[in-house]
Amino acid sequence: MKDAAGQPIDAERPYLLLLAAGIGFLGCLSLIGGTIAAQIVVPGHDWIADTISDLGAGEWEIIMDVALYGFAAGLFAMALAAAHAHLGGIGWSAGVFSLAILAALVVIVGARNEYGDGDNEGVVIHIYLVYGLGALFLAAPLSMAAGFGRHHPRARLLLIGLAVAWGVMAPLFLMAPTTIDGLAERGLGLVACGIIAVMSWVFWMRGRDAGAAR
Repeated sequence: MKDAAGQPIDAERPYLLLLAAGIGFLGCLSLIGGTIAAQIVVPGHDWIADTISDLGAGEWEIIMDVALYGFAAGLFAMALAAAHAHLGGIGWSAGVFSLAILAALVVIVGARNEYGDGDNEGVVIHIYLVYGLGALFLAAPLSMAAGFGRHHPRARLLLIGLAVAWGVMAPLFLMAPTTIDGLAERGLGLVACGIIAVMSWVFWMRGRDAGAAR
């Protein structure tokens, strides 16, 4: 069985794609749910002025750390699914590696715990991690959009739209005053979740179709 672009769906492992898609969806829920839970329990947290990074430092840091690890798992699951159901050429391969590196960067952000507490001792790499996240969350959807478009045109449009939103919002976040940078960062988080949710939806559909073809 082949999809609309002639890609052999029956060569894909349905349960691998379905599991990866499920982890991708759960990763998005982890980031959103963890952020909401953390800002509820952290006293005096202002979700407009205070960033998500502020939630990852202090007494309740474990909530935000777990949320980030869950999101990293979703990113890595998308890298695995994209490597298995390879829908493009060099650009798609670049997107696969971008997703895998993004997962690693998110884990490091959660593990380093050097943000939100004013700690500048030792080697501080948080800003470089932020730059890496900014670049790769733009590169991943753009490099994979053509591959998605050949098989799932609606996903291509959604990914391009989300990438444009990310490309506009990320520099604005870096320049935003501290009175509203928390709101800007949450907007970026929703865009990132949107990118992973679209990919998860495509891989879920492909997993379902692959299962039906067997």
